[in-house]
Parts: sequence; structure tokens; C-alpha cells
Amino acid sequence: MPIQTRRSEDGRTLTIKIEGRFDFSTHQAFRDAYEHGDQEVKAFVVDLTDTTYLDSSALGMLLLLRDYAGGDNASIRIENCNSDVRRILAISNFEQLFAIH
Repeated sequence: MPIQTRRSEDGRTLTIKIEGRFDFSTHQAFRDAYEHGDQEVKAFVVDLTDTTYLDSSALGMLLLLRDYAGGDNASIRIENCNSDVRRILAISNFEQLFAIH
């Protein structure tokens, strides 16, 4: 499965791990990963350890997650990007909107 989720022990952080291509084909699965959670979730981690590619639709999906999580007050970390993915995020100025580690 290209998208997996796991909750922290206290239930307040949801980690979404994306494997392979992060593109329009994962749109519904990505939205399902966070939209059907409960209200206890206050922080999100997008784990891109196994992500090989992302495109403009993936950038849009990250923005939708940001809006869902509270916009400017959202707590979202993007972690474990390879150099190509990090470059795309940098070119798109996503460092201004997300904590990227």
C-alpha cells in the first residue's frame, strides 16, 4: 500500500508515510489518511523516507492537509526527504509553510 498511517501513543500525532510516487494517483488515499481521523489529532508528520517522486498534485495535497490542520496554526512536519524531493519543496518555497527535516 502506498500510504500508511500510524498514531502516536498519546493519539495526538498522526504520521502519514508515503511509499513510491506521491502524485495524483494517491490523492484519495492521502486525503482518507487524515480526514477520517478523530479530533484528538493535533499534529501531523508526513514521512517521505520511501517516496521516490512527487509532482505538483502532491504539493497541492500537502496544502490541503495544511488547510485541514488549521492553516497558519497547523503543526505539520515533512521528514526524511531525498535530495530530489527536498529540491522540489525548496523551489516551491514550502519551507515557509512546513517544518521540513
